Amino acid sequence: MEKAYTIIRFVLVGMVNTLVGLTVIYAAKWFLGAGDVVANASGYCIGLLVSFTLNRSWTFAHIGPAGRAFVTFLGVQGVAYGLNLLCVMGLITYGVDSYLAQAMGIPPYTIVSYLGSRYLAFAPVGNMTIGGRGR
Repeated sequence: MEKAYTIIRFVLVGMVNTLVGLTVIYAAKWFLGAGDVVANASGYCIGLLVSFTLNRSWTFAHIGPAGRAFVTFLGVQGVAYGLNLLCVMGLITYGVDSYLAQAMGIPPYTIVSYLGSRYLAFAPVGNMTIGGRGR
């Protein structure tokens, strides 16, 4: 049952992260005239910080070393972002509106991000979490 709650928390954090990230992406494109790659990178960089903070403390209640978790998290997110960008740019190449393509790149990013976060970046340390709850 704990795994189901973790997925729900991850989805909620993802919703916050998506709102923040897409707001930055769309604002960069609309107000700053940024291209798709720059806008996408900007949105995901800001979202990355939001995601790490909330997922480490709330979703996965990780008590391991923050530095190690952050480096691993960056690697996981790098792979997820590469997949996202490949999807977004591929869709744009095939004529999908760039705003819609940005949104459509979210699901592959999310799946890779969850699996990598759960099993690599925020893996349980000694089967304990913040507050002493076992996993």
